Amino acid sequence: MRTSHKLSMIGVIFLVGNVALAQDAVGPKPDPTHIPYHLPANIPWEIDPAKPGEAQYKIYGDPQKPGPYAMLLHWFPGHYSKPHYHTKPRFITVISGHWWVSSSNVYDPTKTYPLPPGTVVEDKVNTVHWDGAKNEDVILEITGLGPVPNVQVDEKGKPIGQHY
Repeated sequence: MRTSHKLSMIGVIFLVGNVALAQDAVGPKPDPTHIPYHLPANIPWEIDPAKPGEAQYKIYGDPQKPGPYAMLLHWFPGHYSKPHYHTKPRFITVISGHWWVSSSNVYDPTKTYPLPPGTVVEDKVNTVHWDGAKNEDVILEITGLGPVPNVQVDEKGKPIGQHY
């Protein structure tokens, strides 16, 4: 799993970080039947109306179904999750923007900490956290084994509901 995550992460970082190089390079475009790719402006983001403030692109698998998955999560400026935890570990890489995080049970965006692009994070099982984007877009790559719900908690850290 970690090897898949690293290979996927390297591919996404290369894709996002070297767009200008790829567009200026001399030579024919690769055959998309051999090397399928999406330039950043053409990633087919999915927006769920029930989750305003974010978009997702599934690289492979599905976090709501059994098995390995990798996805990109796009947080829009000013959007944060609420305090929650996961019942399985997840591995996150900050691709772009500053990802603001907290390990508190109390939701207060003024008390978050910025993690810059390139940061690698492990969401430990059953540990409360929450996160989001302050004043810029943030793109994360998230990998793990599904299904993995978000279990929301109250200010005492007690579960109050779950969603995917």
